[in-house]
Amino acid sequence: MKIVIITDAWEPQVNGVVRTLKQTRRYLIELGHDVHLITPQQFKTIPCPTYPSIPLSLLPGRKVKKLLDSYQANAIHIATEGPLGMAARRWCLRNGIQFTTSYHTQFPEYIRLRLPIPLSWSYAWLKRFHGKAVHTLVPTASQKQRLLS
Repeated sequence: MKIVIITDAWEPQVNGVVRTLKQTRRYLIELGHDVHLITPQQFKTIPCPTYPSIPLSLLPGRKVKKLLDSYQANAIHIATEGPLGMAARRWCLRNGIQFTTSYHTQFPEYIRLRLPIPLSWSYAWLKRFHGKAVHTLVPTASQKQRLLS
């Protein structure tokens, strides 16, 4: 099976999302799958405001489209909600391609610590982002509940 994983979180970052995706890729390859990653390493980036160790891909839409068109994947997983995740989601919706997503962290609470954005706005955006996915993977029942409520 050809699988594409799109993630805005990748090396040189060291965090749970990156570690989980690296292990997932390794196990999928061991099972005989052809796994392609779309990561910030393939794009021009700028540092994330208030968190400069996170690179944000600049205007990734055309390149994400080109990569997804060329990979012709059987399965697409969008691991993060950043610029790459949004570009991949948009490509999937425009092309009628099903996809899965994952929700890893308490992102609205994190944003709220840095900017005066109401939690309800961030959660509404996340629900919209993940709402079109066939399935959304979450690490805990409490994360699932935050996304559903």
